[in-house]
Amino acid sequence: MTALQSSLDRLLDSPGVTGVALVDAVTGLVYGAAGDVVEAGDGTESSEFATLIAERLGAAGAEGELESVVLTSRRRHQVLFSVVRPAGDPLLLTAGLDRDRSNVALALRGIGDRLAEVLA
Repeated sequence: MTALQSSLDRLLDSPGVTGVALVDAVTGLVYGAAGDVVEAGDGTESSEFATLIAERLGAAGAEGELESVVLTSRRRHQVLFSVVRPAGDPLLLTAGLDRDRSNVALALRGIGDRLAEVLA
């Protein structure tokens, strides 16, 4: 098992997290996934969605990088985290959350605290 896969598997320990994936934010290529990959979301769609949001925010005058996006449906939440790395294309960490078993604020904090592990 690779270090990346091991760190993605550990993200599933957060309450309500059902699936995670590490995605190239430019191409949508999925570098690794754990849990229910359907719940984590499609890499290409996630990268296109994050790009669209960042472009619209920039056009509206917002400054800085996109940090995270939370999508909510009746059954689940999907979270997109921008992952900054020293070189190469930016990354997204996508996570699917079971709405009945998760607290979005705690999940954001827990996953955000573990982002450094994914890149180690």
